[in-house]
Amino acid sequence: MTQPRNTDPYSDPRAFYGSELRRLREAAGLTQDQLGRRVFCSAAYIGQFETAIRRPQLELSQLLDDVLGSGEHLQRLCHLARNSKVAEYFADAAEFEQQARMISEYAPVLIPGVLQSEAYARSLIREAQRFAPQQVVDTYVANRMARAQLLDGPTAPVFWAILHETALRVPIGGPEAISEQLAHLATTARSRHNVVLQVLPFAAGAHPFLNTMVSLMHFSDAPPVIYTEGAYSGQLIDDPPLVAKFQSAYDLARAAALSPQASLSLIESAAKDWATHEHRI
Repeated sequence: MTQPRNTDPYSDPRAFYGSELRRLREAAGLTQDQLGRRVFCSAAYIGQFETAIRRPQLELSQLLDDVLGSGEHLQRLCHLARNSKVAEYFADAAEFEQQARMISEYAPVLIPGVLQSEAYARSLIREAQRFAPQQVVDTYVANRMARAQLLDGPTAPVFWAILHETALRVPIGGPEAISEQLAHLATTARSRHNVVLQVLPFAAGAHPFLNTMVSLMHFSDAPPVIYTEGAYSGQLIDDPPLVAKFQSAYDLARAAALSPQASLSLIESAAKDWATHEHRI
């Protein structure tokens, strides 16, 4: 989390934002700690912006411009630096995913994005972007598929997902697409040592996360954060007491879920059920 994302200020807008923030801060004779206290954040937070680790935020950029007397300079750079291949509300969480050592996700209805097959993802995106041109949909699908690279490589995080059984039973894209999706899930879990799947069965009853997608991200050298998402919106949470409450609820879901092996058996059984669905109706 603390390693600079990029040291060349001209390599991308975020790196340039960071270099400009550092230039303006030093010209004002302020340390990171002094500037942080004036804009109500920590010195480490300022450092993460200066080293291009964290995506700049518009509200904070406005405060920084006010304190540093830079007009709207940082605000304009902020708009450029926040460009992303994913939805704006998810962009910050997507950055944290790349830095996490462990991601624990709870999915109440939908398969997590990094585990989605193309047909499944296309069906979801087409409905979410119902009136968008096909080219826009294709771009979203391509970006969604590229997220699967998160699970590859020597620094890939452990990805632990708890799926409510509902996610296995909703025919997103039709019987063929959901069957393919569930088979893809099982194959991914069996072929990657860093992917663990559990299913929370209907029989488990009530749970705090029943209507909420939750992703807990843990890092090697920074406190954990939570990301929650609904339709067209998402929220990052880093308040320690609230993060601890989410972690406790996730631990309870993990205890109530089927074992990884039993979960894979259920997923594969559901995939076969969907594969023969048309022959049974």
